[in-house]
Amino acid sequence: MRDSTEWKPTSYRTHTIGQIVSDGSTLVGSEVSVAGYAETIRGRGAICFLMLRDGTGHIQAFLKKDNMEPEVFDLIQSSTRESTIQVTGVVAQKRPPKVAEGEPSPPPEYEVNVTSGQVLANAAAPLPLGVIDEVKVGLDIRLDNRYLDLRRAHVNAMFQLRSKVLQYGRELLIKEGFMEMNSPKIIASASEGGTNLFPMMYFDTPAFLSQSPQLYKQLAVLGGLERVFEIGPAFRAEKHDTYRHLNEFISFDIEGAWMDDEDVMCVQERMIHYIWSSVSENDQSLIDTINKYKISQNEEEISVEIPEIPFPRIPYCDAIEIVKSGGGDIEWGDDIESHHCDLIAEKYPGFHFLPRWPMAMKPFYIYHNKDEKAATGGQLSRGFDLNYGRDEMTSGGQREHRVDMLEQNLRDMDLKPEDFTFYTDGFRYGAPPHAGWGLGVARLLMVLTGAGNVREVVLFPRDRSRVTP
Repeated sequence: MRDSTEWKPTSYRTHTIGQIVSDGSTLVGSEVSVAGYAETIRGRGAICFLMLRDGTGHIQAFLKKDNMEPEVFDLIQSSTRESTIQVTGVVAQKRPPKVAEGEPSPPPEYEVNVTSGQVLANAAAPLPLGVIDEVKVGLDIRLDNRYLDLRRAHVNAMFQLRSKVLQYGRELLIKEGFMEMNSPKIIASASEGGTNLFPMMYFDTPAFLSQSPQLYKQLAVLGGLERVFEIGPAFRAEKHDTYRHLNEFISFDIEGAWMDDEDVMCVQERMIHYIWSSVSENDQSLIDTINKYKISQNEEEISVEIPEIPFPRIPYCDAIEIVKSGGGDIEWGDDIESHHCDLIAEKYPGFHFLPRWPMAMKPFYIYHNKDEKAATGGQLSRGFDLNYGRDEMTSGGQREHRVDMLEQNLRDMDLKPEDFTFYTDGFRYGAPPHAGWGLGVARLLMVLTGAGNVREVVLFPRDRSRVTP
């Protein structure tokens, strides 16, 4: 397992609970300090059993009134569930349970025999949602109380997994020569045209929240940073209310010089393959934690099936024919919607690319190959989508690097080229052919964790009705 973590003691604990659970044999007889949430508090009178939980595991702390200050003992024993408590004591091996003859002995377990401690903060009661109770809770209640929801093991595991996905994606892109950049999130003009913008005032100047880092990635490439990537937020004022749309989201975005649409599709499938392979190798414990919850709720378990590469390529024209042959109502030039994707997913249920979309259906900055036409006579672009089953994951493609074509594309979309000179001026001095894509992090997590709603895998989601917490 790849793990370069070097944990250091703090003022409140000498060890994490996970360290004691895993290395208890070397710590027996040693004094330790641990801190965590009070999961259960049992016992009356002169003894108390406290189950503590931190982000690394659980451990039992045994308190005896005669072995510590009676006032502290009483405070801890009377604490509420989820109160934060710090204890100091000696590590001991718990008495192993009796097993039937011939049965293997269970691995040893450890506890802390407490000599001192303190209640750091008492939790109010009752809790708005259960933390260790295996009871279904509505998503809205969970999101309203996300700070408690995160203490639930399977939810915590999802967000640890999200961190790993960001780490592995970044690793692969850096290995392939991409350098990380940061684009502005306050912009003067629409990144992709259209009206799905959040307006704001930037001092005395009208401005917008950025829809995409698209244009700035390209300007960086034009400046000689040949391969760039960003992991950051984007904002879309779209009035969706679905299981897979949010108005603020985080995405992987890349741009590469001297690359076409096929080149960057290859980068993307290698990145996804690397993420899945790394999770399979290093993070099965997180998947197991999620599955333990799913089993308790009679839900389908998840497994990390590393996708084979290359992913299937299904050109737009072929996708239209698949939909038609499946009984779908669609014609060339129509958008491929989710119910159409259901028909394609019957044949291609995993990751698959949908390249070569009609020119009229892609943004002004997508490369328009005037010489490449469909059998219908319609002109094709170098734009593509990536789908997983019925769900779109990515939009990307080769970019238009010819300034005269860029300006004509803007006019064709009823946009004024003079409003985009901050962008088009960069193409007047020699622009390399280049390509890129944007891939939503949350949609990757939905596939990896089996989450049925994008809000499950976003810490504090922003949609049409939610701006808090």
